[in-house]
Amino acid sequence: MNDAFTRSKPDILHCNGIWHPLNHWSARAARRHTVPLVIQPRGMLEPWALGWRATKKRLALALYQRRDLETAALLVATAEQEAENLRRFGLRQPIAIIPNGVDLLGGKVASTSEAAARKSLRYALFLSRVHPKKGLENLLRAWAKTQPQDWILQIAGPDEGGHLAQVLALAKRLGISHQVQYLGEFDDRAKWAVYRDADLFVLPTFSENFGVVVAEALSQGLPVITTTGTPWEDLRTYGCGWWVEPSEAGLQQALVKAFGLPAGRLAEMGERGRDYVQRYDWPVIAGQMLDAYRWVLGVDDKPDYVYLE
Repeated sequence: MNDAFTRSKPDILHCNGIWHPLNHWSARAARRHTVPLVIQPRGMLEPWALGWRATKKRLALALYQRRDLETAALLVATAEQEAENLRRFGLRQPIAIIPNGVDLLGGKVASTSEAAARKSLRYALFLSRVHPKKGLENLLRAWAKTQPQDWILQIAGPDEGGHLAQVLALAKRLGISHQVQYLGEFDDRAKWAVYRDADLFVLPTFSENFGVVVAEALSQGLPVITTTGTPWEDLRTYGCGWWVEPSEAGLQQALVKAFGLPAGRLAEMGERGRDYVQRYDWPVIAGQMLDAYRWVLGVDDKPDYVYLE
């Protein structure tokens, strides 16, 4: 790291994430060589995340992490909710609110008429890490109480820490194994076909700083159910999904509403979502980040999405 700085000192250093030794070494190098440091915590300071393995995180904060955070020239949050939590954590630096970008060319979206006319079975998709944070057990309990007809819950994504076995065992105990399919893990190219085959997307998570899978699902014309643990209140505002409490009851309420809609109505919601999500196109997001860098370096005016307090 030091050799790299010596050979070619960068104008700015942007750290994605915290806690990892590489993040700490980068922050130390930035201080040593007086390079402006930008830190994007990526949801790792959200209340739920701080409570996960809290003892190790308290120790890291005391040893190095808080100092690294406090010496950053700029913090980047992906949503207003995350920015508010950074302030509650006690961080007072400028914060830029810049969402994650989405590949809006991931694949062809089925038209409303196609979605309404196809298969007798309909599919609700969860695509993310299979991890306790993601709230899958709440989703299964809500699904069992709803008992939808002609619907299948598809789970896709990497199994972390053996949580998949717990999820599938719960589905068996609840008597819904016949409605639950684990599809496995998909690379970036293959995942778009999984989105296109679905009729509804569900992310029952307890906490997300952004939830890029929500934006991906919207880009593919899917209505979305997610929780207030994410910053996706716009689902409700723009009529393209449901934003509910991260609880069994909240998810059950949303599932009942979604399952009660005909395929054509769900597809119409998905079309509204596809129009809405255009604001997250990567060129737009990259331009915002570039403007924030230029402000940190003192060569341009402060963007209106950078907040000083």
